[in-house]
Amino acid sequence: VAKSLISQIEKNESNPTLATITRLSHALGTSVGQMLDGSDEKAVLIEHARLHDIPLIYSEDGLCSLRIIGWLESVSFVQWYDFKAQKGGKLVSAAHPLGSVENLSVLAGELTVCIGEQQWHAKAGETLRYRADNPHVIYNTGRQHAHASMVNLLAHSVK
Repeated sequence: VAKSLISQIEKNESNPTLATITRLSHALGTSVGQMLDGSDEKAVLIEHARLHDIPLIYSEDGLCSLRIIGWLESVSFVQWYDFKAQKGGKLVSAAHPLGSVENLSVLAGELTVCIGEQQWHAKAGETLRYRADNPHVIYNTGRQHAHASMVNLLAHSVK
């Protein structure tokens, strides 16, 4: 579920579809019924992560940052990051478990993903989905700051 959609739902600017509620309930480890039933207060809010509590990782070159915005309880099967790269920034990533898929949705700027000799380019509004079970590199190849949402589906959660 896109971060922007979650924000709109939280601000009561959009009504979620049943499919969205189903995906959110699965990610939060609850049922659709518990999410829709306001009487169970424990199911309403699982965690309020404040900015200073959210882990922030930098690339080796110091030009890229990954803020871990996904729920840490789900890190073994899905990892969700807010990715930012300054011009020329490079994030080198080791291979994830065999069968893993990475989803890189570019929000601003341009990014290039390289796996071996192959490379793919994406600009704002575009998404790259690629097997992440090989070492891979994400480059900011644009002329400005790049921003993306990255979701890694680890092998045992990919069908």
